[in-house]
Amino acid sequence: MKKRSALFFDIDGTLLSEKTKEIPASTVRALQKAKQEGHAVFINTGRTLCSVPVKIKRLAFDGLLCGCGTYIVYQNEILFEHPLSEDHGYEYIDRMRELQIDGFLEGTEDVYFSERISRFENVESTRRYMASMGLGVEVAYEKKGFRYDKILICTDEKSRKEEFFQAIDKDLIPLDRQKGVYECIQKGYSKATAIEVMRRHLELSMDQIYVFGDSSNDLSMFEYAKHTVAMGEHDPVLEPYTEYITDAVEQDGIEKAMEYYRLI
Repeated sequence: MKKRSALFFDIDGTLLSEKTKEIPASTVRALQKAKQEGHAVFINTGRTLCSVPVKIKRLAFDGLLCGCGTYIVYQNEILFEHPLSEDHGYEYIDRMRELQIDGFLEGTEDVYFSERISRFENVESTRRYMASMGLGVEVAYEKKGFRYDKILICTDEKSRKEEFFQAIDKDLIPLDRQKGVYECIQKGYSKATAIEVMRRHLELSMDQIYVFGDSSNDLSMFEYAKHTVAMGEHDPVLEPYTEYITDAVEQDGIEKAMEYYRLI
């Protein structure tokens, strides 16, 4: 048997095609082979647990690392969880409305939208997508009474975003997702810190860690790991930290990368 390794995968654009919205058969096959070879396979995503697609969960990953390192499950055991405190979380909801910021809040159990219709179409399109998964329909974020892990905000010329960034600075870092969209993640937590928790838990060396991603929110794990695989269509910010560029998701990129490294 090959030396056991741990493989960490982003979801959107890495496992799940942005074009077809499906997981290629070659990817499913490669993951099954990797597990047969004794490797541990993990999801490492900015999505919180509730919004990981069922089609991904069905693939029997060894663990789910969610919310940019704020929620970690290994073999159905919660190893770590860190939602925002209630008082700070509620404060940020109030500040969003006051400063003309819109978006949604991402928690382990649900995703929370405003009770008001947003002026941002990407917020409303995300609301529709989440509703199709049974999420974001029970509790409007103005009602409070819940805890969450991170915030996705949309801004425009009406938004006082710099004031909002100052307000959240004690807990959150805004990552620029372009076109006025910011992913606000908890300070001190990232896809990299999540991998480190699992690496230590499994008692693996850095040489046994492989990461697969495509977007700027994968940067921390690319900076962290030695073996880094960028998909054929990827954000250029990853390239200085990329060891191997594989093909696109739809062109069997995951399977080809695993074969390149002789993991399968």
